[in-house]
Amino acid sequence: MSRTLPVQKNDIIDIVFEDLTHDGSGVAKVEGYPLFIPNGLPGEKAKVKVVKTNKNYGFGRLLELQEKSPYRVDAPCPIYKECGGCQLQHLSYEGQMQIKHKHVKDVLTRIGKINTIVHPTIGMSEPWRYRNKAQVPIGEQEGGLIGGFYQQRSHQIINMEECLIQQKENDAVVKRVKEICNQFGVKAYNEANHKGDLRHVMVRRGLVTEEIMVVLITRTDELVHKNKIVDEIVNSIPSLKSIIHNVNNKKTNVIMGDTTKVLWGEEAITDYIGDVKFAISARSFYQVNPEQTKVLYNKALEYADLKGEENVIDAYCGIGTISLFLAKKAKQVFGVEIVPQAIEDAKRNAQLNNIHNVDFAVGKAEEVIPDWYKKGNEADVLVVDPPRKGCDEALLQTILEMKPKKVVYVSCNPATLARDLRVLEDGGYQTIEVQPVDMFPQTMHVECVAQLILN
Repeated sequence: MSRTLPVQKNDIIDIVFEDLTHDGSGVAKVEGYPLFIPNGLPGEKAKVKVVKTNKNYGFGRLLELQEKSPYRVDAPCPIYKECGGCQLQHLSYEGQMQIKHKHVKDVLTRIGKINTIVHPTIGMSEPWRYRNKAQVPIGEQEGGLIGGFYQQRSHQIINMEECLIQQKENDAVVKRVKEICNQFGVKAYNEANHKGDLRHVMVRRGLVTEEIMVVLITRTDELVHKNKIVDEIVNSIPSLKSIIHNVNNKKTNVIMGDTTKVLWGEEAITDYIGDVKFAISARSFYQVNPEQTKVLYNKALEYADLKGEENVIDAYCGIGTISLFLAKKAKQVFGVEIVPQAIEDAKRNAQLNNIHNVDFAVGKAEEVIPDWYKKGNEADVLVVDPPRKGCDEALLQTILEMKPKKVVYVSCNPATLARDLRVLEDGGYQTIEVQPVDMFPQTMHVECVAQLILN
């Protein structure tokens, strides 16, 4: 006999919000049965309507707030409720810091059974206008080009002139590029019939150097009136260093295609994180919040506690961002990354900074590092900065065999961090402390750095 649910569809009930989900929805429980309701904050009392029920959880709609959280604020963005880019603009920044700290602590305890010091989240003094890269999908409305963000859970573009988490300069560049393309009759890509030209406009800007790159991503190999468009963009944008054309002719949600060519200027712009200089190409992975990246990497350096005699391995090294920070303090750094283009960028960045005690290899960390280990290349300190899915199981086993004295784990997903820390602790490591860092204010994302030592 199936269990009767404590609520049914269309029920109107009074609830108290207890927590937030990963996408910022409020969580309430009715006799232990979770309901997910957008726009609720922990501690708030509300009247809600149940709109859908599943076996283990349901969804609701907020009808009336009966008791508000002291951390509730009015979202400053006019399209906040439609746009899916931010989840927490209705929560004060102090409240965001507390939620992220609680989330990290809860996940470490629940998933990893990790009992360690979790420091308060390091936030920003100005938690707006921090993103140095804009990627704007282009559509058409009443014959003209529009650009903005996709409406939540849809591919409907909401036209937008400014985004409060993008750098102002990037908003202005996107707006101008849209106007220029419109002026010369460029057609927006239509994903329903796979016709039209312009799919996305991407803008990258160096926070320190203020150099700007414009990337036009099209379905077609050629862009109508290309030379005139390039001339207009060059004349309109004073800090412009680069115009790139990327071709993506596939039916896909992936933004960039395989073909990239320089239409004007340089192949890359440059920027600094701390005193390390980076060349950033159209396809480079480069942190979108350099100010907080410096905070994150300084914490990783502090946890590595290098004295100048250590061999360090940087798994998932990307374009060498953490590797180059480490190399200034270590005897030798070895970086590995699966993306060949990223390793090319990493080598170029090492040359750019005149850093010679770092070697980069292309391949899977879980294959390259065991090979290094067999050849006698051992690490005193091992740094991992994996994607959201966390470390590969084979890499974790290699760490346990290699037994570096310290492991520094940089994570963009507290859940997989907790899972991996459990494996490392079971293998003889102790998690000393974890530091959450807010790289993405107004969203639910939180990055962490964890320090582990071998018992």
